[in-house]
Amino acid sequence: MARVKRGVTSHKRHKKVLKLTKGHRGGRSKLIREAKSSLLHAGEYAFAGRKQRKRDMRKLWIIQLGNAVRAEGLSYSKFMHSLKEKNILLDRKMMADLAVNHPEDFKKIVAEVK
Repeated sequence: MARVKRGVTSHKRHKKVLKLTKGHRGGRSKLIREAKSSLLHAGEYAFAGRKQRKRDMRKLWIIQLGNAVRAEGLSYSKFMHSLKEKNILLDRKMMADLAVNHPEDFKKIVAEVK
């Protein structure tokens, strides 16, 4: 069997890793061993970050809703409870958007809930 030299493939793989770690600090973007390790960690952080973003956005919507509802003289929990009782099927994202960008429409919803 013929001898296979692996220089081209390993060079290609190294270039791929270094391209992905461009922008990392110090040796993490220049040295292949550090770059590989950095890339693995970056992938883990990115995965966790995608989940974290969903949590953060929900927290933001709840805060925005709470502030908007408090201005109307209700608490957030009572408002959400009343929404469910009245069978108004708007989620927190839509409600927060209404509260921030269309306050007059939001006031109509709050009036209906009261």
